[in-house]
Amino acid sequence: MAGLGLHHVTAISGPARRTLDFYGRVLGLRLVKKTVNFDDPGTYHLYFGDEGGSPGSILTFFPWEHAAPGRLGIGTTERTLFRVPEGSIGFWTQRLLVEGVAHEQPVRRFGQTVLAFKDPDGLSLGLVGVSGAATEPGFASAEIAAADAIRGFAGVALLIEAAEPTAAILVDVFGYEEIGREDGIIRLEAKAGMGGIVDLHAAGPFLPARLGAGSVHHIAFRAADDAAQAAMADRLRQRHGLLTTEQKDRNYFRSVYFREPGGVLFEIATDAPGFAVDEDQASLGEALKLPPFLEPYRRSIEANLPDLGPTTTKEVA
Repeated sequence: MAGLGLHHVTAISGPARRTLDFYGRVLGLRLVKKTVNFDDPGTYHLYFGDEGGSPGSILTFFPWEHAAPGRLGIGTTERTLFRVPEGSIGFWTQRLLVEGVAHEQPVRRFGQTVLAFKDPDGLSLGLVGVSGAATEPGFASAEIAAADAIRGFAGVALLIEAAEPTAAILVDVFGYEEIGREDGIIRLEAKAGMGGIVDLHAAGPFLPARLGAGSVHHIAFRAADDAAQAAMADRLRQRHGLLTTEQKDRNYFRSVYFREPGGVLFEIATDAPGFAVDEDQASLGEALKLPPFLEPYRRSIEANLPDLGPTTTKEVA
């Protein structure tokens, strides 16, 4: 199967307003959708990405005000990696320093410069300097010029007990191929512009991960459409003995979920219909959007959600 890479990554955070400030202002991502957790409508579901909310650029959050900290361990995403122009690592190192963001010194991994850091909840992130990314369009926020802006995901690193079972799924179902090994990490790549990398860190027997603030809830891989998604689900069942959930309509994509052999929750999400299905691109993320089944409860939902303050993150001319 042809590999399209990641669709989105969904994480858990603490206070919503702090999450919005860090990802919208400090990192310069665009808030492309402000909605609620469809299964827990008392909680926001915030989507950040590039200007149009392209698949492969979307980092989403369930911000629970008083969420206990998560724990890094086996069966989770160890680090989420963004792409930036190769020449912008210096800008980002300085920006993180000025903003007081905990970060490491840039290092070289698989021939690229990586700047690792953490968000206010301890979520492990990284910026990868990518050759050629400077020619791609960037979203200019109030404090970050388009030339230095994040260009979607580079990929994710997974912390698992053994690499082979997870690699088999990535190769056979999602179209990845192994491209290298370095310092105990196996790198697999799908030929996608954004979100094409999955690094497998096999740590052997270790403490299991615990969900909480600063941890990734699940990662989603792209399916071009419903038929491609169904074909992936069939291959999982027939060749790997893994069953997915029934398809769930998430308004902006349609999803099925399964737990891969290493314990990480995987999702397969369709590209369609996209984030402009209920508001035009120019006003993405400005209004609270609810699915039809929650619209009758809008007044009570809005009354119980915390105030986010101004949420507009339009591109700056």
